Amino acid sequence: MSELEPGELLPSDRMQSQVVDGEVTQIHRGHQYAEEGDTFAIDGTIFEVTDIRERTLGDLTDEDARAEGMENLEAYERLLERAHEDFEWDDDSEVMLHRFEQR
Repeated sequence: MSELEPGELLPSDRMQSQVVDGEVTQIHRGHQYAEEGDTFAIDGTIFEVTDIRERTLGDLTDEDARAEGMENLEAYERLLERAHEDFEWDDDSEVMLHRFEQR
């Protein structure tokens, strides 16, 4: 277990604020950025990574999108297209789920 800088896992200040507010409880990334049991602190609040799993974009659901602060999967896909140059949604693309909760 180690202590992470929040920016290592959560790429924006907006998302970090959403984590503190309880609106974001997980993030999918292209690579693994943490291990289960790792912690990070935002504004004095400690969070623990509780689940790391390999998935594909095709596995994602509206529930996953809401856990990442988006209205639905379609909005999540549009966000990825804006955030990543030349991004194309491919159901077979592998991503890593990082789930966390407030300690």
